[in-house]
Amino acid sequence: MSSDTAITNLTNHFLIAMPGLQDDLFSRSVVYLCEHSQRGALGLVINKPCDISLKNLFDRVELPLLRTDLADAPVFLGGPVQTERGFVLHEGAADAPESAAEPPYSSTMTIPGGLVMTTSRDVLEALSNGNGPSRVMVSLGYSAWGQGQLESELGDNSWLTVAADPRLIFDTPVPERYAQALKLLGLEAWMLAPDAGHA
Repeated sequence: MSSDTAITNLTNHFLIAMPGLQDDLFSRSVVYLCEHSQRGALGLVINKPCDISLKNLFDRVELPLLRTDLADAPVFLGGPVQTERGFVLHEGAADAPESAAEPPYSSTMTIPGGLVMTTSRDVLEALSNGNGPSRVMVSLGYSAWGQGQLESELGDNSWLTVAADPRLIFDTPVPERYAQALKLLGLEAWMLAPDAGHA
């Protein structure tokens, strides 16, 4: 790959769907990119809740949920790939307010400059016992792009990109996440024409 076509690494960035993106899942979506390289990209949609709560999900996997603060939290549809599998986006132990010596989970991806994504059952068990990361977002499935696919979609003006802000994931009400992501770029939804370019 020559230097003039080198990709920009968008790990720990949000993808914000442009109005022209009419796909059912991705329309008006905000995706947190966990990984982006020459091989492709992987991310989680952070503003499309499923019709089940975390309490329902824990019931399905036969675990109690002692974290009452999480019981009513929605489970998200993270993307169309492996929708039967759970993905837990959370702060790392160093980012947690009470930096307890949390055991590492068996299948965890630390996102450079960002959050942590865990796919192993042990993080659910920790939450079940009233422990685990203080701030979490659980999704079923993930979003993936093959080599060059995301770059092609960016070239087609399907997405805007902005550095991720964890507050949008953990502190912002779900219905406001799309508008708040645009505000990170100084934009409002009405400013975007379906065929507008990048900011």
